[in-house]
Amino acid sequence: MNAYRPVHAPHLAPVVGSAGSPRWTQRPAQSNWGDFGPDDQLGRLNYLTADKVKEAAQEIQTGERFCLSLPLDKPGGNALNPRRHPPIIKPSRRPLGPGLNFALSRENPNYTDVVSDDYAEIYLQYSTQWDALSHVGSHFDINGDGVDELVYYNGFQAGIDILAPDDLPDMGGQSRAKALGVERLAEQAIQGRGVLVNLRRHFGDGHTLVSGKMLKEVLKADGIEVTRGDIVALYTGFSELLLACDGPPKSDMPETVGAVLDGRDPELQQWIIDSHITTLVADNYGIESVPGRPVDGNCAFLPLHELCLFKLGMPFGELWYLHPLAQWLQAHGRYRFMLTAPALRLPGAVGSPVTPVATV
Repeated sequence: MNAYRPVHAPHLAPVVGSAGSPRWTQRPAQSNWGDFGPDDQLGRLNYLTADKVKEAAQEIQTGERFCLSLPLDKPGGNALNPRRHPPIIKPSRRPLGPGLNFALSRENPNYTDVVSDDYAEIYLQYSTQWDALSHVGSHFDINGDGVDELVYYNGFQAGIDILAPDDLPDMGGQSRAKALGVERLAEQAIQGRGVLVNLRRHFGDGHTLVSGKMLKEVLKADGIEVTRGDIVALYTGFSELLLACDGPPKSDMPETVGAVLDGRDPELQQWIIDSHITTLVADNYGIESVPGRPVDGNCAFLPLHELCLFKLGMPFGELWYLHPLAQWLQAHGRYRFMLTAPALRLPGAVGSPVTPVATV
């Protein structure tokens, strides 16, 4: 079976990594591999310069803050993704029993403390999250030898840089992203200017595939200017409707509720490339239609994930809670805010829960 292979960009000089050997000799079309250096693991997060942060700080006029995270036990159940489950919180263990409401006098009669200590079993991309650049890769012939490799942004490879349990036989089923892990997002301390696009106001709560033309029309109608390094937040109402569910959501909710980007639309893809935004975040399940709009032949299941994470080095933020912020911005005739959204500094993970904060 022929693997999906994007159209190659023009042949470029080999990019030599820190180990001294070329990581790739050709890069995918539409990609920016190598533009930030041969070993770059930040992609468009490089646009979050000190000047961009100072620019974002100028958006703070009232000091009011908005939590942009869902409760991390939402969406509830596992209907939206059968491979992801709600977090489980348990007390740590002490020699005399569970370490919750534990009287230290049980261990030493002279102590008066009562302590509680716990831990969580958590799927890192269950709720409000960042997708790291190691989350989505693709088949691509990085060596120009006619053989596709399984690769990620900037040519980092499966089995070499991103390790599955079979690559780590002595680690008891663990995995590890040695490159492009979510800790890179944490180290960059994501903070910048957010730009909220209110798709819900234009398209309502029905399921709508938003093309590049439609997105540009919304930006023009609302007088929204997007510049290099901005973090674009798409408000669709999905998370608000999710919270209103009587119990866990139905499995078809991402395909029946709210606006989503049409990830296969060439005009939309080109807008993302030309805009030089740092990243996209949204309050819905996947930012784009999941799966992508049906087409004939081999294709990416999630074409916008492939473009942004794999080709451009753009992390995604999904299932954010944007409703109160969107209402406030609309009421005050604004669309910009300062965003602070660091990921967990968890080495080797491919995603992270996040509690973003918008300051207006």
